[in-house]
Amino acid sequence: MRAAQIHTCGEPPAVAERPAPAPGPGEVLVEVSAAPVTPLDLLCATGTSYFGTPPTPYVPGVQGVGTVGGRTVWFPTTAGMAPGDGSMAELAAVPESDLVELPPGADPVAVAALGLSAVAAYMALGWRGELRPGEQVIVLGAGGTVGQAAVQLARLAGARRVVAAARSAAARERAERAGADAVVPLDGDDAGELAARLAAALDGPADLVLDPLFGVPAAAATRVLRPGGRLVNLGGSASETSPIDSSTLRGKSLRLLGYTNNELTPAQRAAAITEIAGHAARGALSVVHEIMPLDYAEKAWQRQAAGAPSGRIVLSVR
Repeated sequence: MRAAQIHTCGEPPAVAERPAPAPGPGEVLVEVSAAPVTPLDLLCATGTSYFGTPPTPYVPGVQGVGTVGGRTVWFPTTAGMAPGDGSMAELAAVPESDLVELPPGADPVAVAALGLSAVAAYMALGWRGELRPGEQVIVLGAGGTVGQAAVQLARLAGARRVVAAARSAAARERAERAGADAVVPLDGDDAGELAARLAAALDGPADLVLDPLFGVPAAAATRVLRPGGRLVNLGGSASETSPIDSSTLRGKSLRLLGYTNNELTPAQRAAAITEIAGHAARGALSVVHEIMPLDYAEKAWQRQAAGAPSGRIVLSVR
């Protein structure tokens, strides 16, 4: 079978022929249709992540979409996080219990592009952030895959107003296309100035902030939350620290909450993927993405690492 393989940590994968995997106990062989190139794939392949250095060579790909016995399924893998191979191959051996059957009409590439990024947005908004209909939401980093999904999912959950914030013009355009009511530029490092921009775009104080950035943007967002408001952090793309004022935190009795997909049970993850795939099949949820064939895995990897302006890159395997 054809597969992308990481031979040396820190270098992109190379595509070559290799033996098909042999399913172990409880595993099935998935015919892979689509595999996204995600930030987690890039991180694991550096060999410097908190997961440690993965044994090489290995097939990357922490998630994918494929078919088993005529069923279209989404599946996760631990490639790069533990010994074993992932989704960037024509075939993948996957525990049958991890498969999530997709609804009729779900496009494999569209679901692969959403994947665990949309799971993070969905669960951070609803399960962790307790979003309620009629609330007002700020989505920081709204041009990324998580952010685009969050804008749409907040709207689907009944948010009355969704204000997006993003740094580049291309990212702001993606957030606008996702359906944000207003889009605020994130340029500059003045929390007060950014807070003023957010306040001008809001209709009164915000109820919930979805924050994959931290840093100055998170500090600014706390200033426009209502008393008892919530900020859910699921990343540190801007900074690992944030100048959040103690007086703001205490004075408004704010709730700062952390989120990670690693906390989910398999049942929670499966339910989230099912919901996301259903929205995608109905045309209510999508993210900007680019499709490249498996044989272009090296180029796709390099483009994603450089921050592809086309958004998430998905390898089309079949």
